[in-house]
Amino acid sequence: MIDHRTLRVALLGAGSVGSQVARLLLEHADELEERAGARLELAGIAVRDVDAPRDVELPRELLTTDAHELIVGSDIVIELMGGIEPARTHILDALQSGADVVTGNKALLATHGAEIFDAADQVGASVSYEAAVAAAIPIVRPLKDSLAGDFVTRIFGIVNGTTNYILDRMDREGAEFDAVLADAQALGYAEADPTADVEGHDAAQKAAILASLAFHTHVPLERVHCEGITSIDAAAIENAKKAGFVIKLLATCERLPAEGDDEAAISVRVYPALVSREHPLASVHGGNNAVYVEAAAAGPLMFYGAGAGGVETASAILGDVVSAARRHIAGGVGVGESARGDQPIAEIGRITTRYQITLDVTDEQGVLATVAGILSQGGVSVATIEQTVSEQPDGTSRARLVIGTHKARELALSTTVERLAESVVVERVVTVLRVEGD
Repeated sequence: MIDHRTLRVALLGAGSVGSQVARLLLEHADELEERAGARLELAGIAVRDVDAPRDVELPRELLTTDAHELIVGSDIVIELMGGIEPARTHILDALQSGADVVTGNKALLATHGAEIFDAADQVGASVSYEAAVAAAIPIVRPLKDSLAGDFVTRIFGIVNGTTNYILDRMDREGAEFDAVLADAQALGYAEADPTADVEGHDAAQKAAILASLAFHTHVPLERVHCEGITSIDAAAIENAKKAGFVIKLLATCERLPAEGDDEAAISVRVYPALVSREHPLASVHGGNNAVYVEAAAAGPLMFYGAGAGGVETASAILGDVVSAARRHIAGGVGVGESARGDQPIAEIGRITTRYQITLDVTDEQGVLATVAGILSQGGVSVATIEQTVSEQPDGTSRARLVIGTHKARELALSTTVERLAESVVVERVVTVLRVEGD
């Protein structure tokens, strides 16, 4: 038996993920030692309340409310507290003390990542965060290391399990949004306040991280275009089905080529999108996640698996811990981030894609011609159009138009939709959905 060096590991947070990380560190200490080349000693677990109930029974002597004291003298600090503060302060303290940091805190990295990575570079420490995007799915390390020599052109994927669960249930059962959301909350897929998920904020944080990795450029969270799924109803799901699509909340990061007066740039956006039922992403069901990567040399790659869960996320955390331990044993400075490209970030109006526009219009002669004229004037070409007429309680009738377009610039489309909304023949613009995956 080789006499390995012992590394002290501090754990900040003992929620559903933190408690599983602690359990695995304790139960699999011998196996992890062989893999890491060092004995990983769990020095302590910082919590807000040592008496709070937890998913896993943890040794009480490891629990402490003094995170700062625990950090000092540790070789590796695992931050699983979530939120911005005090997590940010604790991570900076850990780096200043010479420790490597492992975190799953997507919100913190999306807002303060540049500061944290700069602090790590100054002291030669490493910050690992595989669990910050898509939990157990290995996507951060492939982008950071395996594809570092390639030219990634586009990433798009499902990075929020809650919204995928909701949209998948709506698609397969024809259920309405509110009913499925209530079920998701009862089952623990969605929080009591689901805003971060259903409004797209969680996915936007992950998109900022993915884009920064893929394009080697710092992407501030505020530059990520973000839309949620609360406008999606059973009718929108049915319209998508008829056209051969499924609706998914997608995080999309892509390079836009120079065109006309526009310079080459990157686009980072989150919104509910139409995906062909033939595309691999269409078959991602339940709370699972999947990330589709397109690279110049490697071609298309897809990473699929559980996007949440205590044990699943703990797997990614421990992978980073083992890597950090190996670095300690080998010596040398940590490998810094490569977000130095400083590429311009385009506004949403720059993107070009196809659209499905759903309108409620008056049921009378000439409406189709009027709508087609507005679309034509805006430079938006119609590919398909479907009309259904329904009788209203007051005896009148209303027509619904579902219009599929050819590819168009977002700026032209949004201006055209505004003109449609102002038209006397249009009662309501119901939905405007973009097509991704072409």
